[in-house]
Amino acid sequence: MARNKYDIDEALDAPFNARQFRRMLGYVRPYAGRVAATFALTVGANALALLGPLLLKSAIDTMIPAGNLGGLALLALAYAGTVAVSAVAMRFRMRFMVRVGQGIIHDVRLDMFRHLQDLPFSYFDSRPHGKILVRLVNYVNAISDLLSNGIVNMLADLTSLLIILAYLLAVDPGLALYALAGVPFLVAGLLALKGAQRRAQQQLSRRLSNLNAYTHESIEGVRVTQAFVREDVNEGVFLTLNRAYRRDWMRAAMLSISMWPYIDAVSNSTVALLYAAGALWLRPEVTVGMLVAFVGYVWRFWAPINNLSAFYSSMLSAAAYIERIFEFLDEPIVIDDRPGAADLPRIRGEVAFDHVSFRYEEGAPVLEDLSFSVAPGETVALVGPTGAGKTTIVSLLSRFYDVQEGAVRVDGVDVRDVRMDSLRRQMGIMLQEPFLFPGTLLENIRYGRLDATDEECIAAARAVRADEFIRRKPKGYATEVHERGAGLSAGERQLVSFARVLLADPRILVLDEATSSIDTRTEKALQEGLRALLAGRTSFVIAHRLSTVRNADRILYVDGGGVRESGTHDELLAFGGAYRSLYDSQFERLGPGATDAAEGRGGPARLDAEGVAP
Repeated sequence: MARNKYDIDEALDAPFNARQFRRMLGYVRPYAGRVAATFALTVGANALALLGPLLLKSAIDTMIPAGNLGGLALLALAYAGTVAVSAVAMRFRMRFMVRVGQGIIHDVRLDMFRHLQDLPFSYFDSRPHGKILVRLVNYVNAISDLLSNGIVNMLADLTSLLIILAYLLAVDPGLALYALAGVPFLVAGLLALKGAQRRAQQQLSRRLSNLNAYTHESIEGVRVTQAFVREDVNEGVFLTLNRAYRRDWMRAAMLSISMWPYIDAVSNSTVALLYAAGALWLRPEVTVGMLVAFVGYVWRFWAPINNLSAFYSSMLSAAAYIERIFEFLDEPIVIDDRPGAADLPRIRGEVAFDHVSFRYEEGAPVLEDLSFSVAPGETVALVGPTGAGKTTIVSLLSRFYDVQEGAVRVDGVDVRDVRMDSLRRQMGIMLQEPFLFPGTLLENIRYGRLDATDEECIAAARAVRADEFIRRKPKGYATEVHERGAGLSAGERQLVSFARVLLADPRILVLDEATSSIDTRTEKALQEGLRALLAGRTSFVIAHRLSTVRNADRILYVDGGGVRESGTHDELLAFGGAYRSLYDSQFERLGPGATDAAEGRGGPARLDAEGVAP
């Protein structure tokens, strides 16, 4: 089986970080009032419930020996009252804390989603999207209960311990020492296990991230998987990841639950020690009722100890998730508005690349000392071999990436000196892979300008020749689009995306292989429909099909990190350089005379109506 990159994830071997928990507690602060009210309610209810052993002591030592049935009935009624109050308080506590927990989930996930949308393209280029998704969904869910119920329960249990300890000391300080004899053993056990538990939870979070990432990739690439008959191989990879997750989950679970039998053994040993002490050291003042009350309080003493142990295990588990969440939130926004950046006013569309150099990775330059300018309203085509940097050029113009050297200017203003939203609102960008959202075709077109009317959306679709295929659909513009445009052909998705871009009425238009999936007949009609719309707009057209760019005002041949040739279609053909070679290569398979046919000088009948090889 081929080695799978998802078997490896960055390790988080830093020690337990209390600062991260304090930072996470900041999300609880807006709900401090509800948390405080719930805490007070819980403490009050626990204090009443802890009266039970004292009431039992009074019944055994006083009421029963005296035959006071009325007093015994009152004690029974008081005991029932404490149970009822505790039950009602528990109901309200759960209701309050569910709201608090959901509020915390809402706030954390909202901050993460906002941060997600501000991260640069380079962040998404360098990691599987499934690993991002698992942080946004699974990890936030995993910590929600800890930040709501966990914190309140911890404070309530600590308070209960103090109340029980006060009761024990008030009844008999000597017996209280026996009741607390098991605490040092408990602390030693917790300290012995905490490191192993933390490492196990970190490893489990990595396994979950890997499993989620591969599942996401498999869903996205299911067509390729089936086309290349990779089902068995992919199943093997998934089986390996799934087994690793199950193994580490079992290990983390065993470490987590190992504290329960240990605490149970310590608590039972303490009770046995207390009974032995009571039997050997039964003074007149140590009554049977007192001993029974002591045992009752000891059992209640270990219940919050058990809860605190579970909270501690949950905290260690959550620590791994919190590390991942803040690792994501601390990812720097390298493409951001500079302090004091102003809004870019309505632009004319002049664009200038001034000695621009750019690289995605150190030591691998994509653009070097690139300089050219584009006049307002000019249509410039970028051609050249794959990987030459054509898409990079328009990405720098849109500030999807920032230049390392030089500057990109619009109307003489460095694009880094203006607010990004004011720049991008005046640009229409259609990338190589058109993306459609779940919804109707009309809603997908309106995404370009949310306040557009139906008539304006339809007019944009008509201009790019999308109206024809849309009206052939059974529901027309109300046709539902599935995720990523499933159910539409690649050409149909491109036409809808084209209408969306044009509806935005941009001052600068970027078409990155925008017609690559459109047949030549539709492309010709599309070019005719766009001619009037492109008038007055600065346009950048990237295409490998040279028929798409032959009518551009200027063609830039990009290669080797810069512009190697510049001119009109006819000028570059006459120059006889790289563009001419690229042009001729598209007609080699048609034999002699194909280029002449494309230039309108006759030739084989196999050329289409545009004079372009089909």
